Formats: sequence, structure tokens, C-alpha cells
Amino acid sequence: MAAVSLRLGDLVWGKLGRYPPWPGKIVNPPKDLKKPRGKKCFFVKFFGTEDHAWIKVEQLKPYHPHKEEMIKINKGKRFQQAVDAVEEFLRKTKGKDQASSHNSTEEKNRRNSSEERGKQSAGEEKRKASLSEGKVKKGTGEGKKRVPSVSSERGSKSPLKRAQDQSPRKRGRPPKDEKDLTIPESSTVKRVMTGTVAGFKWPPSVSEPVKDSDPHFHHFLLSQTEKPAVCYQAITKKLKVCEEETGSTSIQAADSTAVNGSITPTDKKIGFLGLGLMGSGIVSNLLKMGHTVTVWNRTAEKCDLFIQEGARLGRTPAEVVSTCDITFACVSDPKAAKDLVLGPSGVLQGIRPGKCYVDMSTVDADTVTELAQVIVSRGGRFLEAPVSGNQQLSNDGMLVILAAGDRGLYEDCSSCFQAMGKTSFFLGEVGNAAKMMLIVNMVQGSFMATIAEGLTLAQVTGQSQQTLLDILNQGQLASIFLDQKCQNILQGNFKPDFYLKYIQKDLRLAIALGDSVNHPTPMAAAANEVYKRAKALDQSDNDMSAVYRAYIH
Repeated sequence: MAAVSLRLGDLVWGKLGRYPPWPGKIVNPPKDLKKPRGKKCFFVKFFGTEDHAWIKVEQLKPYHPHKEEMIKINKGKRFQQAVDAVEEFLRKTKGKDQASSHNSTEEKNRRNSSEERGKQSAGEEKRKASLSEGKVKKGTGEGKKRVPSVSSERGSKSPLKRAQDQSPRKRGRPPKDEKDLTIPESSTVKRVMTGTVAGFKWPPSVSEPVKDSDPHFHHFLLSQTEKPAVCYQAITKKLKVCEEETGSTSIQAADSTAVNGSITPTDKKIGFLGLGLMGSGIVSNLLKMGHTVTVWNRTAEKCDLFIQEGARLGRTPAEVVSTCDITFACVSDPKAAKDLVLGPSGVLQGIRPGKCYVDMSTVDADTVTELAQVIVSRGGRFLEAPVSGNQQLSNDGMLVILAAGDRGLYEDCSSCFQAMGKTSFFLGEVGNAAKMMLIVNMVQGSFMATIAEGLTLAQVTGQSQQTLLDILNQGQLASIFLDQKCQNILQGNFKPDFYLKYIQKDLRLAIALGDSVNHPTPMAAAANEVYKRAKALDQSDNDMSAVYRAYIH
């Protein structure tokens, strides 16, 4: 198959790492963003998302020839929204082109008509001037030459004719009569100039910014013209490994896979303990990216689906740890995390020198420090790596991983973190990730309680809850989280995406963290009381958005 030539502005299908081919547009990268070395690639902005990345040429296909093929193999809602965005962009572009073409045709017709009228008028003037000149010559004699007087010049020749006569003037001083001669502009010249020149539009210069009609690229164009500092920062954060002054580092998994084309899975054997809402999505993505995974869950039936996908079954946590190089765990709370490690046939029994254990549970710093000590005391390596996200983000491989502990182990987990998340941060010594995770969830839980409070206040004061959501979605608080949780409440759908009992647990632990350093957390404390009331109303196993019910009962 012959290679297809691509260029700036083309619509394409781009293979973004582990994701299916996605519609995008080749655009100019920000000036501060350097092109990766190696094979030829283009900077692509993807429709329906905020993603943009350098994509290798072999990972790109022209949009139109492959449209039907891609639509057949991808059925997701977000994918369909992206395709709809492309079609909307094409409709708007076509409309502008047609309008531009129509205007151009009308302008050309007007210009031609004006020029034709100008030529006809100029010809009439010339004919009259010629007749007048003939009369003058007849009266004075053919062979004589005379300098024309002011009156005869004005009366006999048009301005155009006079300009032609003056241009090849012979050497010598001009006649005195002509020195201060002023000739009024004829109506013919005015018509020609206004018809032809005024109607003509010069093409934009190179320095002028080009306007793009595509609303999906507006923020990108702003980054090049209006607010470079803000937008460049957002883009470079997506495409670079950054190191902060605190010593923490972050690896952008999603975009690094886009640049590399695909994830190269580690050759180490991976174990995973705990197949709850978060763990299930994580294991699924590890398997999709080609990792060798052994799974264990307290309820063994949950393992069956992953066995069918190629995972191996471990009978106990100790067995998984002893047969794998790196074992991940993701369980519900501090008690479950300790039981998993210290209990019968637990993780600790399988630890020996060189074995690696990564705890992804959201727990307090004291718990994770205790687990790290016992693992290291047996010669093992320990990393804490709690995750920020929900079930949907876990399934999509878009979690944010906060890690701390063994830096070498963090780097060994690189391909795993890329498979399960979009970003991972290394925060230093053990305990830092636990503290940061509790702070993040404290903010999220408090925000959710405030959303529920606002919606109930709208209802009791006779205001439309849907209108409130529409207003919030148009303001600075607009976010996927806000929209999804409000939709849950408006539809009365509290299917768990993040268990209410777990966000209440995180609020409780965050408040205790504040107490340990004598720092007040009154907002979190107030939100915690609302969640406790929701739990008393049997909402523990519903989504955190069910905190709304604490306000209406």
C-alpha cells in the first residue's frame, strides 16, 4: 500500500497508545514544545478530548478513507461524540468555504463590471479628446508646434491622456504656464478607482494570525496567540516528565505511550490482590497491555473473568507474592490492608529478599509506614501507590497514581503505571503519598457534599435543579466530576462509581491527619457529618453522590 502524504490541517485517525484509533487534526505545536527525535511524527489535537500529542506517521491514517472502518470497530459513547465533533467541524468549515466562494464570485463580478464601465468611459473621453485635438490642429496648422495654454489643456485633453503625454517629456525647462497647473480629477477616474481598488481585498500577510472556525481547537489557538504562558504550561505538563522543587517527579503515562506508539510491558511477573471497583479495571488494563498477571481476591468468583482474559490464579496472597516479582494490592481500608499483609497466608509469608510489594490502598500514613517496615525487614522492597479516580477512570486506564517509598521500584513499575493511569507522581518517603491522597479525597468529598447541599437548596426555594447544573457547567466550576455527580442526583441513579462509605472513611482519616499536626479542618468535619448521616440512611454501598439523600430525609 502506497504511503499517504499528510500535512498541517489534515484530519486523521491517530493511535494514542493503548486507546483505539481516535479522530484528530494535525496542528502546529506550541513554539516551546520540541519535536521528539527519531521517526517522523505530527502534532495532533484529538476531537472530543483535551488530549494532544506527537504521533508517529505510521500511527496515523487519513480521516475520510478510514471513517467507516473505524466506526465499525469502535462503539463507545465518547468515541461517537468525537466523531460527531469532527462532522460538526466539517459542516462549519464547508459553510465558511461556500460563503467565502460566493462572496469571492460576487466581488469578482463587481470588479469586472466596474473595470468594464471604466474602460468604456475612458474610451469615450479619449474619443472626445481626439476630436477636440483635431479641431485645434485644423485651426493652427499641421506643421506648427505650440505650447498649450491652460484653457486649451483643460478643455481638450482628459487627465489620462495628459499623463501619457507628460511621461516621456523631452529635456529642458517646462513651460511657465504648466508649472503650477492643477487639473481636477474627472468622474471617470473616480469611478475606476472606487470600483476596482476599493472592492479588492488583499490576502492576509504572513504575520497575521489565521482564524480557525473549529471550536474544538479554540483553546489551542489561544495558546499560540493570546495566553501562551498558561496554555504552554498545560501542554508541556502533558508531554514531559517534570521534576518539582520539592523533589517529587511525575511521569505522564498517556502521552508517553502516544509518543512511543505502544507500551512495552515489563518482563517481570506481576501479582494483583483485590478485585474491587478499582482493582478490576487496573488488572484488565495490565492484561490488555501484555503483562503477565496472577490474581487473588477474597471472593474467588471475581477472579474467573480475568482468568478467561489470560490471568493466572493465586490461591493465597502468600502464593502470589512468592511466585511474582512485583505484587500490587488494592483493598478498602487500613484494617483490610494490615490483614492482607499480616494475616494467615498473608503477603508477609511470601516476602523474601528481592520481592516487591506495592500497596495501592487509600490508608493513613501510620498504617502504610508500619507495612513498609515489616516488608523491608524481610528483605523486600516497598512502594505505596494509592490512586485518585473512580471505577470509570480505572476501566479507561486514566487513574492518577501517587507513589512514595522505593524509588527504584517506582521506576520498575513504569509500564504498569502507564497501563493503568494517565499520570504518576513520586512523592518521596513512605507516608507522603498516603497524606496527599487523603487531602485530595478530603477536597473531593467536601465538594460533593456542597454540590448536594446546593441542589437541595435550589429545590426547596423553587429553583430548577437542572438550570442550576446548566449554570455551573458554564462557569469556573465546570468539570466532568460536577456534571456526572449532578446527573446521578437528577436521575436518582446512585450506582457506585466511588463508594460513599469509602469517601467517608477518607474524610475521617483526613480529619485525623489534621488533628495530628494541630491543623483545623472544619469544612471536612462538617462534610463528614453529612456522610455519616447518609450511611445511617443505608447509603454506604451507593455512590458518594447519594449523600444528597442526607439532605432530603
